[in-house]
Amino acid sequence: MVKSIILIIALILPATIIAQVSAADSVQNHVKGNKLSLGGYGEVAFSRYFYSDNVDRYNSPDTYKNAPGHGKFDIPHAVLYVNYDFGKGWTFNTEIEFEHGGTGSAYEKEAEEGGEWESEQEKGGEVELEQFWIQKSFAKWANLRIGHIVVPVGLNNARHEPLNFFTVYRPEGENCILPSTWHQTGIDFWGRYRQFRYEVQLLAGLVSDQFSTTGWINKGAKSPLEYDIANKYGVSLRIDNYSIPGLRLGVSGYYGHTVGNSFPAETNSNKKKGALAIGSVDFTFNRFNWIVRGQADFGYLGDTDFINSTLYNRINKKSPYHHSTGVSSHAYAIGVEAGWDIFSQIEKLRQDGQKLYVFGRYDNYNPCSSSNMKKYDYCKIQRMAIGLNYLPMKQIAVKAEYSHRFLESKYNNEPSVSIGIAYQGWFM
Repeated sequence: MVKSIILIIALILPATIIAQVSAADSVQNHVKGNKLSLGGYGEVAFSRYFYSDNVDRYNSPDTYKNAPGHGKFDIPHAVLYVNYDFGKGWTFNTEIEFEHGGTGSAYEKEAEEGGEWESEQEKGGEVELEQFWIQKSFAKWANLRIGHIVVPVGLNNARHEPLNFFTVYRPEGENCILPSTWHQTGIDFWGRYRQFRYEVQLLAGLVSDQFSTTGWINKGAKSPLEYDIANKYGVSLRIDNYSIPGLRLGVSGYYGHTVGNSFPAETNSNKKKGALAIGSVDFTFNRFNWIVRGQADFGYLGDTDFINSTLYNRINKKSPYHHSTGVSSHAYAIGVEAGWDIFSQIEKLRQDGQKLYVFGRYDNYNPCSSSNMKKYDYCKIQRMAIGLNYLPMKQIAVKAEYSHRFLESKYNNEPSVSIGIAYQGWFM
């Protein structure tokens, strides 16, 4: 009996550790042994929201209490990976992302305006180069990457592919307060030593002119110009530990200055730094037919009085920067989700590799948690979701969920239903 138990453990533990190692580097890994590797991920989603989408629903909650709901079809992300191994430790990787179906424009001949040709925006969305880097690997513990890289601060940024969360859309709390996916041009040193993986990055500072009331710093990594402004700089750090089979523990953080990282450089900001500090802890547990994930992120932004005066002065002006009424000095996002595989109890489905997770998720977040932002108390949100994830194979998931946002008592709560399908993997 004891020998049987030891044999089972010997078979299970290496597979568990290998699975975690692969998950930790899912966006960077290429298929071993191939010079050229192609992969990607994507999502298609439908949602029905049982509340008003009017922009004044928080200013006049009674007016919109019984307003009709709304719905949407969406392609949140469609991503293509291309990876090439040059040999001798040199590799290249790029990631092209189409958000919400990409963007489009067209010329039309306007009969109502004398037959003039006009360029019109056909649809919203974005096309972004999310990764573009060249790497030199000296050893397992020493890899140097230069180019456009993902900033792995928080659980969502480190593991943002759709099979790494149960909800139809990316986890809402982190997605609100932090850039998602956070990607910038910089220098990255990473490696592995025993049961640790570590990563440190030097980046251009975030742009305080892009901060906002309801999104805190989540637009700060985007530059409206043809290049990333680097008058100020930032550093990020991430450490993951895999000592316990089935469990990954991670800590990450960021520090940098944000004021003056604009064009043209502001001459009156020499004494202001807009220091930004973010700390995050997260974990993933994948064992015994359970997957449990969680994170807690806390952030502080200095010199907000100066930043807010700058943001306010931009309102109604033809500026390429984000227009906002102010940004909070503090923000937080806490979230946890747990799912259990029902098919693990059905031998035929288990042997076929199919999984059906029933899950629940809880988020608590506030991009306006400082005392001077109390009038934006509608930003303080608790969200609960329950649903199913069906995986007919390990690369595909069909998702369904019911979610409910709980706001302060004077506002209307926000329930919704969403369904989606997602894929994630390497094609060659």
